[in-house]
Amino acid sequence: MAGLGAKEKNYLLEMARSAIASRLRDAEFSIPKPPSEILLEKRGVFVTLTIKGRLRGCIGYLEPLKSIVQAVSENAQNAAFEDGRFLPLKQSELDKIKIEISVLSPLEEIHPKNPEELLKILKPDVHGLIIRKGWAGATFLPQVWEELPTHSQFLSNLCNKAGLPDDEWKRPGMKFFIYTVEKFEE
Repeated sequence: MAGLGAKEKNYLLEMARSAIASRLRDAEFSIPKPPSEILLEKRGVFVTLTIKGRLRGCIGYLEPLKSIVQAVSENAQNAAFEDGRFLPLKQSELDKIKIEISVLSPLEEIHPKNPEELLKILKPDVHGLIIRKGWAGATFLPQVWEELPTHSQFLSNLCNKAGLPDDEWKRPGMKFFIYTVEKFEE
């Protein structure tokens, strides 16, 4: 997929805000006609909400389950009202939130032979990473490198998020999937 233009990005950001506002009013939300066919492609999408730089909600789909427009609409509402880490968004917060949308590239499974090879493949500020081992799994978007800038911090915290020991990424049996994102915000 080619990158999204300003017209598509603005449409998605405005639609996300409208979807959240509709839910606050208990009104039905219908997705307006997208400005281009590219937004009908199925892609993984995350919507992140912040207030004054602090996380207020983040929910998304890693897999390309729905079109970009559907995924943004649903995940904007889910980030505002269904993220279990936060109380549902209040009307008084609507004008305070900043919306960020991340459209994911297709996932690429990588097969590093050892921890050192993983560190060579995994590029800070470029790659998001999904780890899976048995029942456990978690992901960090590429934006998380801003808070956890070293490989060891990033990987250890991701293991913790998945409920695994800090150094589980060094052990056999872990599955790794990398991806990139096209990120834009209000």
